[in-house]
Amino acid sequence: MTKNRIQFVFQRVLASRSLRLGLLSALVGLLSGAGVWLFKFLIEIVKKFSFTTLIGLLPTNLKWMLALVPMVGGALVGLIMYYFGGKQKVGGTAGIIQSVEIAGGRLRYEHLPVHTAAAILSIGTGASVGPEDPSVQIGANLGSFFGQKLHFSEEQTSTLVAAGAAAAIAAAFNAPIAGVFFALEIIIGDLAVSNLGMILVASVISSVFTQAVSGTSPAFQVHAYTMNSGWEIPMYIGLGLLAGPISALYVKLLYTSQDFFSQYQFPRWLKTAAAGLAVGCVGLFLPQILGVGYDTITAILSQQKMTIWLLITLMAMKLIMTPISIGGGFSGGVFAPSLFIGAALGGAFGMAMNALFPSLGITSSAFALVGMAAVLAGAVHAPLTASILLFEMTSDYRIILPLLLAVAISLMISQKIQSRSVYSLGLARRGFYLNRGKEIDVLETIQVKEAMTGHYQTLCESDSIETARKKFAGLHSRGLPVENAKGDLCGILTVGDLESLPLDKESGIVGHYHINPAVSYPQETLSDALKRMSQLNVGQLPVVMPESPKTLVGMLYREDVIHAYAVASQRRLEQRYSVQQKRLDTITPEQVQVTEITVERGASITGKYLKEIQFPSDSVIASLRRKNQVIIPRGNSVIKEGDVLVVVAQGPALETIRKICTS
Repeated sequence: MTKNRIQFVFQRVLASRSLRLGLLSALVGLLSGAGVWLFKFLIEIVKKFSFTTLIGLLPTNLKWMLALVPMVGGALVGLIMYYFGGKQKVGGTAGIIQSVEIAGGRLRYEHLPVHTAAAILSIGTGASVGPEDPSVQIGANLGSFFGQKLHFSEEQTSTLVAAGAAAAIAAAFNAPIAGVFFALEIIIGDLAVSNLGMILVASVISSVFTQAVSGTSPAFQVHAYTMNSGWEIPMYIGLGLLAGPISALYVKLLYTSQDFFSQYQFPRWLKTAAAGLAVGCVGLFLPQILGVGYDTITAILSQQKMTIWLLITLMAMKLIMTPISIGGGFSGGVFAPSLFIGAALGGAFGMAMNALFPSLGITSSAFALVGMAAVLAGAVHAPLTASILLFEMTSDYRIILPLLLAVAISLMISQKIQSRSVYSLGLARRGFYLNRGKEIDVLETIQVKEAMTGHYQTLCESDSIETARKKFAGLHSRGLPVENAKGDLCGILTVGDLESLPLDKESGIVGHYHINPAVSYPQETLSDALKRMSQLNVGQLPVVMPESPKTLVGMLYREDVIHAYAVASQRRLEQRYSVQQKRLDTITPEQVQVTEITVERGASITGKYLKEIQFPSDSVIASLRRKNQVIIPRGNSVIKEGDVLVVVAQGPALETIRKICTS
C-alpha cells in the first residue's frame, strides 16, 4: 500500500463521525477522572485545614468552636453562590437530566468552576452532603462543553453528557459498570441507547485513570460475605420493608427543608450559615455526621464496635442534617448520605437480628451493605445502579440474591409512598413532569384546582325529584352534588339516577336516591383524577379539601379535563419553544449565513434519507433544489448527486456541511 493510500485511509477514518465521537468520549472520560480526583484531593485539603490544623490551634476548653466551622463555611458558600454562582432554576443531577431531555445536553458549563469550589468548601467544612452529585456535574459539563464547542448534534452532545456522568461515578467509586448504569438509568432514562459504546469507553478510561493514581481498591472495604442459613432471606426482606419508607421519608425531608428555608427572605449567606451552625452543633456530639461520612460507612462495614442505638441515632441525624444542609444552600449531593443512612440502618438491623437469632451467626456488615443499596435505590429509583454499585464493591456473587430482594422491595414501597425519585421530584416542583419513557404526561402538569369549575349548582337533600329534574333541564351537567341542611357534601345525583327511577317514585326527595360520591382534591394532578373517573365510569367528581372532606370547593367534569389537556399541551409547546428561543438568543445575526451547497459526486450523504444525516445542531436545511424542481425537505427525502441544499447555519456548522457534501 502506497504512502498516499495510507494517508487517504487515515483521513477517511478520522472523518468517521462514530470514531470521532468515540475518541472524544475517551477524552471526556480521562478529563472527568482527573477532574474528580482533583476535586476529592482539594476536599481533603480543606477538611484537614478546617478540622485538624485550625481546631488544633484552639485550647482544649474552646473545642466547642468546632460548631462554628460549618457555620463559617456556610457563610462563605452562600456569598460565593450569590455573587458568582449564576441563576439556576434546577441544579445538580436534576438539572443535567432536564438538559438531556429538552435542551440537547446543553449545560451552562461556564459556572462549573464556581459550583465546584462551593462544593469543595461545603464538604470540606463539614456540611452533611455528598461529593457524587458535584462529581457528576464535572463530568457532564465537560461532555457538554465539547459537544457545544464542536457543534455536535443534540443526540451526540447528550451522549457526551451521559459519558461524562458515567465517568464521574466510575471515578468516585472505582466502579465503571455502575457508572454506565447510572448514566443509562438516571441521566438518559433508557437502557436501550444507540451510543452505549461511547458511554462505556468514557467510564472505563476514567476508571483506568483512577486506578493508576489511587490504586485498585474500591471505595469501601468489605469483609467476605457468607450466608449461613436460608433463614437469613426473610430477614433481608424485612430490611427492604424498612428501607422503602425511610427512602421516601428522606426524599420528603429534602424538599420540606428547601420549602422551609425559602419562605424566609434572609440573605442567602445567612441561611447557609444558620444551616451550618445546626450541623456543627450536632457534630459536637456526633462528629460522624459531618461531611461525606465515608469513614463511618467503612467502620460499619468493618464491624467496628458500635451499638445499635448509636447506629439508629446516626441514621436519624443524617436524615435530618442532610436536608438542613441542602435546604440551607450548601452545595453537594444526596447520593452519599443515602449510602450512610442505608449502612446505619442495615448495620443496626443486622445487630438486632444477631441478638434475636444468635445461632445463625449473622454478619451485621452484610446487612449494612444491602441496606446501602436498598436506601439508595429507594431514593433515586435506580435499582440496577444501586445493585451493580454495591456488587462492584464486593466482587462477590453470593451477596446478589439478598441484595436484589431488598432493593426490589425497597423500591416498590418507596414508589408507593413517593412516586417520584429525589431527582424527578425536584423537576416536578419546577413544572417539568418527567416520565422515564422520554415523554412528559401533560395531564400531570396541571392540578385539579386549576381545571375545576368553581361556580356550580347544587341540590339539597330535601329537594323533590321534580325540582331536581327542572335543575338538570336548565344545565348541561349530567351530575350535581347534594348537600344537607348544614351545607356539607353528602352525595351526588346524576341524570342516570333520575332516568332509572320508576314513575311511582317521582314524588320522592333527592335524599332518598343520591349516592355517596368518589371525590377529588385540589392539589392532586388531573392524571390521577382522570384515572379515578375511568375506574368508576363517572363523568364528574366533587372536589373537597383533604382536611375537610365534607366541604365542597368545586366540581371537576370530563369537559374540564379535556380543556385542561389542551392547556397542558400548549404549556409543553411553550416550554420547548422557550428552550429553542434561548439557543437562538445566543446567535447574533452576523453569525448566521444562508448558502447554497451542491452535493458532489461521491459525497458520503448521497443516497441517504435526510433524517439519517447528522447535520450540526446550529443549522437548518431550508430547501432542496433538484434540477428545476424545488423540494421542501422532509425526513424521508433522499439526497442525490447534484442536489443543491439551501443551508441556514453558523460559520463552523456551515463548514461541516460543506465537507459532508463534498466527500
